[in-house]
Amino acid sequence: MTFANLLDRIGGVGTFQILHSLLLAFPVCMVACHNFLQNFTAAFPGHHCEPKPGLNGTEGLSYQDLLRVTVPTDERGLPARCQRFKEPQWSFLNFNGTLANITEIETEPCVDGWVYDKSVIRSSIITEWDLICDLRPMKQMAQSVYMVGVLLGGAIFGGISDRFGRRTVLIWSYMQMSVAGSLVAFLPSFPCYVFFRLISGMTFSSVLLNTLCLMLEWMPVKGRTLAGTFIGYVFTSGQMVLSGLAYAIRDWRWLQFSVTAPFYLFFIYSWFLQESGRWLILNGKTDQALTNLRRVAKMNGKLEEGLKLTKEEVISQMQNEISNRKSSHTILDLIRTPGMRRITGCLMMVWFSTSFAYYGLAMDLQKFGISIYLVQFCFGAIDVPAKFVAALTMSYIGRRVTQGTFLILAGSMIIANIFVPIGRSNIKIKIPDLNSVCYMGTLISEFIRSFILFLMYYRQTGMGFSDMNARVGSVVAPVIHLIGDHIPILPAVIFGTAPVLSGIAAICLLTETRNRPLLDTIKEVEE
Repeated sequence: MTFANLLDRIGGVGTFQILHSLLLAFPVCMVACHNFLQNFTAAFPGHHCEPKPGLNGTEGLSYQDLLRVTVPTDERGLPARCQRFKEPQWSFLNFNGTLANITEIETEPCVDGWVYDKSVIRSSIITEWDLICDLRPMKQMAQSVYMVGVLLGGAIFGGISDRFGRRTVLIWSYMQMSVAGSLVAFLPSFPCYVFFRLISGMTFSSVLLNTLCLMLEWMPVKGRTLAGTFIGYVFTSGQMVLSGLAYAIRDWRWLQFSVTAPFYLFFIYSWFLQESGRWLILNGKTDQALTNLRRVAKMNGKLEEGLKLTKEEVISQMQNEISNRKSSHTILDLIRTPGMRRITGCLMMVWFSTSFAYYGLAMDLQKFGISIYLVQFCFGAIDVPAKFVAALTMSYIGRRVTQGTFLILAGSMIIANIFVPIGRSNIKIKIPDLNSVCYMGTLISEFIRSFILFLMYYRQTGMGFSDMNARVGSVVAPVIHLIGDHIPILPAVIFGTAPVLSGIAAICLLTETRNRPLLDTIKEVEE
């Protein structure tokens, strides 16, 4: 007998579960916006050096002619982004003037600042603090710091949640996101921006982790699959919502505040959420758990069943879980035997490479050379059929083949995208969309396979360790983009190779788990 039996007695999946899930879903949609927000708040607009002020003889020149004599052009014929001529080159105004000897002309950095093309990107942290040329790596550094926050949030708030409760931590997280997001929007310096983005990243992990826990712990067994799928689609919808908001609000500060402001509302209504009854019982707060169970029974139209519940009955039905909770395990249990080492090592590769390549793709949308608003929307929209395709292939083909094949295809398409001409925008957007399908299939199969392959006693430790490897991949991904400033082709090669190798490892080293029971003993693992 478990807590799930109590939930079935007081209405199963009823009015409370539906309303509770909806209230928890809205913040998930908005944290998804925060996760991909820097694609827009840190977008690079077109730019070039400010022409030297006070030049004699430039009064009657058009702006294009002024640029021609003061700023060199790049290989595409556009004004250079980080250099200008030390002296005006008047010969370039003549039809006979050529650019053959332009490399011999003395240039200097943009000492008077830059002029930005605001036709698409009207405002971003790039234009605010001139994070271009020598400061260009600051964008990827800021994204890596945010991902460090996501990593820290998972490590810190998971333990705090087990100690103080899911609802308590969620209330704090909504307030933390409200304050940190607002400070990001209105504080005037880049170091403040980076620091409070770190805090926002920590909140991202906390909201996702505790939302899933609180939702699933109040959900009977038959409703958990649907609830997990629902949250996945809510997160997907957040990506599409972000593309619409970013298209409508082109000022980065107001966009930042727009995706933060709803958390003030979430903070207010979170006080009316019910703490996990299961957590209350396991932590000796049986009276409060009984009160919450009766409230749930009343909302589900099972008030009489709720009134029949007693403190002794609740404790007796949870006795098995209470006794199991006393045993503890460490991360070293994951590598004690050859079978566990093989499973742990291979899943480390798979989780790392999936997150590494996905965030390498999803956090730098401008490299596709088409509208970032369209690409962001497509990245979210494609998740809808992607989850469906993944479910079908896992059910009828198998988890091992699904996971390995999707990883290999995803990596191969990243490498193939290198050879697509810049002008072929229809192909440039289709390849990332197909990539997203593959990564969603991989992600879903990762959760299921990891849950089954780790032993019952090590399962939570193993899942947490796997998630940590995924977060490390998301931290490293922005750093790899910095290599592209020197060797443009190399990031795509790295992002493509990692999933191909891990896909091969998944097929060759991990066993099929379709129609297999959960592993409970070391002997089953070794076999």
